Amino acid sequence: MIPRDSALYDSLILRTISRLMLPLLLMLSIFMLFRGHNLPGGGFIGGLLASSAIILQMVAFGPKVARWILPVNYLIVAAFGVFFGALWGLPALFAGLPYMQAFWLPEPIPGVGKIGTPVLFDIGVYFTVIGVTTKIALLLVEEPILFPLPEMKSVPVDHQEEVA
Repeated sequence: MIPRDSALYDSLILRTISRLMLPLLLMLSIFMLFRGHNLPGGGFIGGLLASSAIILQMVAFGPKVARWILPVNYLIVAAFGVFFGALWGLPALFAGLPYMQAFWLPEPIPGVGKIGTPVLFDIGVYFTVIGVTTKIALLLVEEPILFPLPEMKSVPVDHQEEVA
């Protein structure tokens, strides 16, 4: 069961729909990740879909849920993604080719297809985008407001023309 703390919007409909959307958005993000090297998609859009699934839970149930779904530091996830993506440019350098030159396995893997360094680079982008976007969303929600808005005075309905 997803824990519930100070949700941004206390809505039964939002909580119910967000529970249903979490696995769907995560599966769609994985699908977009692996389809991206041949068709539209890839690590960036896949990462945005995955982080939007986490952020949707955060809006429905509160910021602690984003830390509960993936209990790691999101900056470490982003740094891992950058390192993992950059790592797959090295095989080309070792072969005497330009950095990030694509390499592909000679035989396709049954049920998966052809695997190469562009797919592995996309996985790095995927984790980078998840880490950065989720961390930004957490900072926006968890940090106190530095410049609070002035108090708004409520005006009774029968006196609105006097205020305008």
